[in-house]
Amino acid sequence: MTMINLKQSLIHLTLKKIDVVSIILFFRQVADKLKLGQSVEPESFDAVTVFFSDVVSFTKIAGKCSPLQVVNLLNDLYTTFDGIIDSHDVYKVETIGDGYLCVSGLPHRNGQEHIKEICSMSLEFLSSLAGFRIPHLPQERINLRIGAHTGKLSVNIRAYSLNRIFCL
Repeated sequence: MTMINLKQSLIHLTLKKIDVVSIILFFRQVADKLKLGQSVEPESFDAVTVFFSDVVSFTKIAGKCSPLQVVNLLNDLYTTFDGIIDSHDVYKVETIGDGYLCVSGLPHRNGQEHIKEICSMSLEFLSSLAGFRIPHLPQERINLRIGAHTGKLSVNIRAYSLNRIFCL
């Protein structure tokens, strides 16, 4: 690794830390309001892109697996995806079974970058599948069905759910 690459990596890491701190501060403000019994007003975002994916024929693949193998498969897949998200301005909302929901353009607005961020992330997801293998089903390949929508979005904070902060 050259000195330039090292410095670029340090800059990237520093920017990631700033993003994490910004999100923590955002949630801290919300938490402080909730602790004081104050309501958190819904917020509208004029320009976001929402991404959803699911695994094609997941039920068929899962039928060839033990419950633990299904959990491990999804964990491996989503660990791969989470690593990709780390290099994009994308917020993972949640995973439900084989469904993966994320958004760009919130909690921090990013102009029109949300479109590029989601599209670029989507292509990286698809590229990552070329080398992805299911240990106990080496001949099976994972394919994704991907959908995205760009537009306005309203967000509401749910006081009773600490695991899922946003209600889209």
